[in-house]
Amino acid sequence: MRNFDLAPLYRATVGFDQIADMLDRVMSNDMTANTYPPYNIEKTADDAYRISIAVAGFAENDLSVEVKDGALIVSARKAEEDEDRVYLHRGIATRAFERRFQLADHVKVMGATHTDGMLHIDLVREIPEALKPRRIAIAKGDDVVEKDVVDAETVN
Repeated sequence: MRNFDLAPLYRATVGFDQIADMLDRVMSNDMTANTYPPYNIEKTADDAYRISIAVAGFAENDLSVEVKDGALIVSARKAEEDEDRVYLHRGIATRAFERRFQLADHVKVMGATHTDGMLHIDLVREIPEALKPRRIAIAKGDDVVEKDVVDAETVN
């Protein structure tokens, strides 16, 4: 894979350093991509998402879901098992893991459920009213009132 130099992006933009940092982080993580545990990301509505992670062998107490610095961090640590067990074949991986998902602005974690060996995390994007598009009424030419103009008679 190629290495990209993002220095021109830093020189030519102001305020986009978070995007450049995220691109840099993604490019460096692709080299050492961890595939455990497998997960799906689905869009359940226009502004709703669900992350489903296969966590077979983990109980609710073994799992941790937290949001920190704009990232969703899912981790698991299996409690100590009985050393009396003797496995002839051990194919179910219950090794500890930490999976990070970078959240976009205004995306909030609504909750998490653990059923049938799957951890489901529901997310929703809540755009503040100030950022939502709004329609501006257009007044007719006769209805326009200039409120910023002050009569000279009222000032004196």
